[in-house]
Amino acid sequence: MTIPKEVKNIINQLKTAGFEAYIVGGCVRDFLLNQNPKDWDITTNAKPEEIQKVFPNSFYENNFLTVTVHTGSKKPALGEIEVTTYRLETKYSDKRHPNEVRFAKTLEEDLARRDFTVNALALSVVKGMAGEITDFFDGQEDLKNKIIKTVGNPDERFSEDALRMLRAVRFATTLEFTIEEKTAEAIIKNSVWLEAISKERVKDELLKIIMSKKASDGIELLRELGLLKFILPELLENYGVGQNKHHIYDCYQHALKALEYTANKKFNIYVRLAALFHDIAKPRVKVGQGINSTFYNHEVIGAKMAFQILNRLKFSNKEIEKIVKLIKYHMFYYNVDEVSESSVRRLVKNMGPENMEELLQLREADRIGSGVPKAEPYKLRHLKYTIEKVSKDPISVGMLKVDGKDVMEILKVSPGPMVGQILDVLLGHVLDDPKKNTKEFLEKEIKNLGKLGEKELKSLAEKSKEEKEVVQEKEDKVTKDKYWVK
Repeated sequence: MTIPKEVKNIINQLKTAGFEAYIVGGCVRDFLLNQNPKDWDITTNAKPEEIQKVFPNSFYENNFLTVTVHTGSKKPALGEIEVTTYRLETKYSDKRHPNEVRFAKTLEEDLARRDFTVNALALSVVKGMAGEITDFFDGQEDLKNKIIKTVGNPDERFSEDALRMLRAVRFATTLEFTIEEKTAEAIIKNSVWLEAISKERVKDELLKIIMSKKASDGIELLRELGLLKFILPELLENYGVGQNKHHIYDCYQHALKALEYTANKKFNIYVRLAALFHDIAKPRVKVGQGINSTFYNHEVIGAKMAFQILNRLKFSNKEIEKIVKLIKYHMFYYNVDEVSESSVRRLVKNMGPENMEELLQLREADRIGSGVPKAEPYKLRHLKYTIEKVSKDPISVGMLKVDGKDVMEILKVSPGPMVGQILDVLLGHVLDDPKKNTKEFLEKEIKNLGKLGEKELKSLAEKSKEEKEVVQEKEDKVTKDKYWVK
């Protein structure tokens, strides 16, 4: 890993102006883990007005002593770099924001206010190279041992900012670390304070957990630490609720197994959330016990519950609509030779062609979550083939740049078999050479065909129909081969 020139330039200019300057926080952690930091932060003993004098192309519009420096870089992580004055933070009345931010005199004071030891590291830059690590709280040792631990007393850290509890789970999940025992105990003890945090901030942290490689482990960690009940209490209702003979896991485990599959497959956030919520209504609709229990209409009620959850967490209307639709239709029935193409067309119409791939991904996740060994059995592959088949524009005269009205106007004839026969012949020409599908060529050909006798035109039309069937069969074979179906 190397330090970007934009970062080195800022530090060098601050030091040239007589100030201290260090790379600090999560970017140092990522740097030491040999991961590309998503952003770079710098801390200094220069006050905001002094920073702005060094960097005229900057702005300062907050109460946290942070100046944003424009570097001119086109790289997203380096175009704007935040430079923050050493600071101290006073009491947090709202469990999220400090009542007051004051200047700190030393780097140690600044690092002492940070959340976790692995984020309380500072890196110096010497002659354009990475220099010494300043580590007052054994953060490097915790990095080595893969531990998330608060700086100082965990009760105090979480009492100051309750979002840190969720961040602890997020870091443990994304870095694949464990949470230190006293830190975990403090999260359980203070978990109720999560209710004081805005839903937007909770959503942001939850999405980072769900989009991580170990998403299901992150959700389970939220449950173990008592946080899940303040974020997704509906999901917690599923814990320990048994299912029927079609499942080997309980409702909660099933949701986590489905989510795990979507994470392993790197599916998008819509499919991951749909996988987590797709059976969320089962405890509320369950009838009976044991292997013969039923969950009638759980997909419809689950869609309504998902709408409420996503709305509560401040998702956009577009995101909500898509996820809810995936959940509502995830129970679609399909068996080869049992379900007609018209039924598949209705499913495509209800879902929207643009959402079909994600619906099938959800079905795969649902299957794996049920404990079956194969995510994509033959009938699911056959369904994919049918969906592609019915989604294609059929080969018909409707593809032509002319229609029956044009034929009648050019030839001055009334509606009758001749009009259809001419269109069939024209379609044959276009199937042979798609470039011929122009109004100019086809109108000229209409005039030529109008000169033919009734028997000759009928023969050409029959030949064109046969050619169309051959083309359709070839296209269908290609589609079948694509999905390995017969």
